[in-house]
Amino acid sequence: MALSMEISISISTKSFVGGERSSRLTSSFNSLNSRQRQRQRHRRCVGFPMAAATVERMATIVEEEKTKAVKFTARAVVTVRRKRREDLKETIANQIDAYSDKIVGRSVLLELIGTQIDPKTGGPKTSKRTHLKGWFDKKDLKAEKVVYTADFMVDSTFGEPGAITILNRHQREFYLESIEVQGFPTGTVHFTCDSWVQPNKIQPNKRVFFTNKPYLPSETPLGLRRLREMELMELRGGGKGERKMTDRIYDYDIYNDLGNPDKGTELVRPTIGGAESLPYPRRLRTGRPPTETDESAESRVEYPEPIYIPRDEEFEEKKLEMLADGDVKALLHNLVPLLVSSLSPETNDFKGFHDIDDLFKEGLRLKQALQDYLLEKIPFVTKIQESSEGLLRYDTPHIIRKDKFAWLRDDEFARQSLAGINPVNIERLQAFPPVSKLDPEVYGPPESAIKEEHIIGYLNGMSVQQALENNRLYMLDFHDIYLPFLDKINAQDGRKAYGTRTIFFLTDLGTLKPIAIELSLPPATPNCSRAKRVLTPPTDATNNWLWQLAKAHVCSNDAGVHQLVNHWLRTHACMEPFIVAAHRQLSIMHPIFKLLKPHMRYNLKINSIARQILISGGGVIESGFTPGKYCVEMSSAAYRDLWRFDQEGLPADLIRRGMAVPDQTEPHGLRLLIKDYPYATDGLLLWSAIEKFVQSYVATYYPSSQSILSDTELQSWYAESIQVGHADRKSAPWWPQLTDQSNLVSILTTLIWLASAQHAALNFGQYPLGGYVPNRPPLMRRLVPAESDPEYKNFMADPHRFFLSALPGLTQMTTFMTVIDTLSTHSKDEEYLGERDDNWTGDEEMVKAFKVFAKEVMEAEKEMERRNGDKERRNRCGAGVLPYELMQPSSGPGVTCRGVPNSVTI
Repeated sequence: MALSMEISISISTKSFVGGERSSRLTSSFNSLNSRQRQRQRHRRCVGFPMAAATVERMATIVEEEKTKAVKFTARAVVTVRRKRREDLKETIANQIDAYSDKIVGRSVLLELIGTQIDPKTGGPKTSKRTHLKGWFDKKDLKAEKVVYTADFMVDSTFGEPGAITILNRHQREFYLESIEVQGFPTGTVHFTCDSWVQPNKIQPNKRVFFTNKPYLPSETPLGLRRLREMELMELRGGGKGERKMTDRIYDYDIYNDLGNPDKGTELVRPTIGGAESLPYPRRLRTGRPPTETDESAESRVEYPEPIYIPRDEEFEEKKLEMLADGDVKALLHNLVPLLVSSLSPETNDFKGFHDIDDLFKEGLRLKQALQDYLLEKIPFVTKIQESSEGLLRYDTPHIIRKDKFAWLRDDEFARQSLAGINPVNIERLQAFPPVSKLDPEVYGPPESAIKEEHIIGYLNGMSVQQALENNRLYMLDFHDIYLPFLDKINAQDGRKAYGTRTIFFLTDLGTLKPIAIELSLPPATPNCSRAKRVLTPPTDATNNWLWQLAKAHVCSNDAGVHQLVNHWLRTHACMEPFIVAAHRQLSIMHPIFKLLKPHMRYNLKINSIARQILISGGGVIESGFTPGKYCVEMSSAAYRDLWRFDQEGLPADLIRRGMAVPDQTEPHGLRLLIKDYPYATDGLLLWSAIEKFVQSYVATYYPSSQSILSDTELQSWYAESIQVGHADRKSAPWWPQLTDQSNLVSILTTLIWLASAQHAALNFGQYPLGGYVPNRPPLMRRLVPAESDPEYKNFMADPHRFFLSALPGLTQMTTFMTVIDTLSTHSKDEEYLGERDDNWTGDEEMVKAFKVFAKEVMEAEKEMERRNGDKERRNRCGAGVLPYELMQPSSGPGVTCRGVPNSVTI
């Protein structure tokens, strides 16, 4: 079958010359639509063996009809995207390239590659090289996208175009957006490029761009097979040397670049990854030399100097503009408070809640003499103030727009565990009392200090056992993840923490109420009783303030786990190896690469910046969150003890946490035990839409388990993601086996979910819900005082002032607010779930399937809007209650507290 089809294709491409046999074969071949041809290919054996007799027969046919071949012109329409803003140096360089193109000519050379083998050369059929026309003529054109043309002279034996090579002989790179080749009888051929093409003095090899038509490895036309392999080899690189910013190489490394030992011992940080004690996913390799003082540590590149990522992973210009605007705000919001606190230390603590409110109403109010001093020393700030008076003022976070005091209420504290920034830690309590999994020889008795007498009065007449059996008890458990680090955390200046457990009761209205908070400290010596303390809802003024402090510690723990584990580890760091492996092992022609491509956008760039300024030694995360310099070590412990890829999908995670049980009578195959759980109910709508689309996509290309097992690129991608990218967990028994359709659908749906909806739910509410720091302090500076403590007297004398002194100070708070403001911002170039250009694939049926998916996403958004108006859903609707919009797919630019981008874009 493979042999006869190959000959048929070869003959049919000569249909220009007439001839009864040629015409009949062409008609027969073209009568098969694209889907039928794919099904035929599925039934074929893997591979296209080229016997010598076959080549000889094809050569004979070509020789016979050689005189009948007809030459014709095919035109390439090439779209190049120019920078919106250029500095003088770039403008001059572009003019030089334009004049050079006119004088020397033919500076951008193109060559068309056919899908068939040329029997004369044994290689793919190629056109003669041609050049891009119009570069000089359009040098002063102000359009963002400029279209050029190039003409290829080919004959009727050429067949179908499969690739184009480009050689850039200019002095500068250019961004190639797309190519359309017109003039072939099969219609316009589309090439979606979206890539920087480097000058040949930097990258001497010709760049190869393939058509949008997807091919599994075994179905790749003979003329493209070698090019497909060579392109992947180039992307993998050699694993040695320092990467240049113009490279396109994807490789792995461990996290050995977070510290900077050359600047002193206070910035020494351990290597994360590669050791049993500190396992971690792998990051993108940069190949920088080691530091001078530690051979095992990689030297750092400090922000804003760029750190290596493959050239095509860089931010687009609109994204850069958004970040540049954020840099100005960050300078003003951080620099001024820092100078104020350094010149006048007493101003670092807030005297009252009105001081925090003023950050949103009036900005930073400074004494006139101090203001004059600052503005004299920082003329840039003077100019900014003159041009935009509001830049020193913070936007009012959504959480206090409707109800300024909602955060003080217990019901709001509980509601945010279901519909807040971190709705993925709440779990059903399945045994009482809760029990620690830590080593009792080190951390003491595992049982919680919360007893039945603590909570029995809050169970609506139920016993504890009845409440458990009726699924009425829930918990936020931050005990085990914090306790091993507490001695080191609390030894830091201005950092105080507990291992906390919080028990909630599910009311008849479907809302939660907190009924007990346990605060634990490590034992002073092994086998001794831990310092355990249990607080319950207050009945007097003193206990009310102690309760507020305990809730603040729970929120601080929640903020740390949210940022270090659920946000950074699960949606950023753990995704990175899958993305690196995809570029190394999946050709851009592979249908699975085409499926995943929009969900990989910007992740590597974002993660590289995170290593520079967020998770680095002395960076924003260490400065702003309770664990301090132990932040990434705690994240590593979570990767070791808690992370499981097979439970990263939404349904599996809900079942793992006891928030749902399997139930095939329900729409999504599970039943939520808290019906009004906004994160879960909205998330399941998007999960189901993604899963349905992925099922259709996988079924199209993989009709059987054998077709999955025999896909060499697919198997290599998944194996490398685990064996190399997640090398420290590669032996875990829970990794799904890539053996059938069901597992492939599950793996792909999970990855798309993590990059899109899961990341959005955890990221874009950070400023709207966490920008008012008393609602959710990222760090605490004081423990909850006991009567025996020396500071208990100060607490009793002025509990309001004591509470504020336990929160972050002015500099810490404003720095934190500025960072999460940037993290919560959508840029103008955002691409949201359900949005994609129609030319993402040459498979028309999959384009239609994607439009069905997009329609389901839109319908899900309408359902979410309806739910936000349903008064029976008290966790998202009510007086002063924020609607839950974090899963609503669409959004405008800016801080909107909604919008689900396709990928981790910030």
